[in-house]
Amino acid sequence: MTVVVFGASGQIGHFLLPRLRGRGEQVIAVSREPHADSEGVRWMRGGLPDAVPALPPVSAIVSYGPLQPFAHWLAAAAPAGAPRIVATSSMSAQSKVDSEVAAERDIARQLKQGEQELIAACTALGCGWTVLRPTLVYGAGRDKSLTPLAHRAIRTRVFPRPTGGGLRQPVHGDDIALATLAAIDRPANRVLMLGGGERLPAGEMFARVQRSLPVATLPLPVPAWLLRQARHVIPRLRGPLARLASDLVADNSELERLLDVHPRPFRPDAGCWSG
Repeated sequence: MTVVVFGASGQIGHFLLPRLRGRGEQVIAVSREPHADSEGVRWMRGGLPDAVPALPPVSAIVSYGPLQPFAHWLAAAAPAGAPRIVATSSMSAQSKVDSEVAAERDIARQLKQGEQELIAACTALGCGWTVLRPTLVYGAGRDKSLTPLAHRAIRTRVFPRPTGGGLRQPVHGDDIALATLAAIDRPANRVLMLGGGERLPAGEMFARVQRSLPVATLPLPVPAWLLRQARHVIPRLRGPLARLASDLVADNSELERLLDVHPRPFRPDAGCWSG
C-alpha cells in the first residue's frame, strides 16, 4: 500500500509515519518545508490546495491540515482508483458553535463547511472516507494548549491552576494515528468523535500536567473572580476561560464500534512536552 500524508511533519504525523512504516507501507509525505527521505518515506514539497505536486497512484490519502483546502484539492485532482480518505477536523466544530467570541463561531462554521465539502468530494469520487473530530490533542510537545503551559511552568517554576469544573478528555496524538490506520483499513464513511480514554475535571487535568513536569513547580491557584477579570482584559482568552466550566468531551462509542480503537487514559509524562 502507498499512503500520502499531508501534515506529516505535525504532531499526529509524528506518530503516524512510524506506524505506517511498521506495517510495511510506502509513504509519500507532503510538507511545505524540505525533509530528507528515509527508508520507506519519500518527502515531497507542496501545499494545499494549489501547490501539490503530481502524485503516483496511491491506496490512501491522509490529511491532518485544514479541511477546506484539502477538499478543494481532492475534488480538483480527482485521484484515480478511489483511494481511501482520512482527515481530521476538530471538536471545536461543536464546542465553539455558541461561543461568545465571533471568531470562534467562525472557526466552528468553517470546520463544518470543510467537513461537508470533503464528504461531497469523496462521494463524487467513490472514495471510502472517515473524518475524525479529536478533542484536545497532546503527546508530541507540539500542541498549542497544554504544552505552552508546561513550558512556561518549567521556565518560571510556577504552574497557574485555573479553577473550573468542566470535564476534559485529552487525546494522545498516537491514538489519533491508531484511529487513522483503522480508518484506512475500514472506512467508516462518517464523522467520528475522538476523545481520550478518560474524562476528568479541568483542574485535575492541569494538576496531572504539573505532576508530569521534569522540574518541581509551585502550584498557583487562579480564583474564579480573577478569571472573570481576565476575560475582559485579555480578549484572546475570553473564549477559553468562558469554557472552563463547560464539559468538552466526546462520545467514543461509534469510534470503538466501527474502528475498534480504544484511546488511553490521560497519564502524561515529561516526554509529552519535550517536542
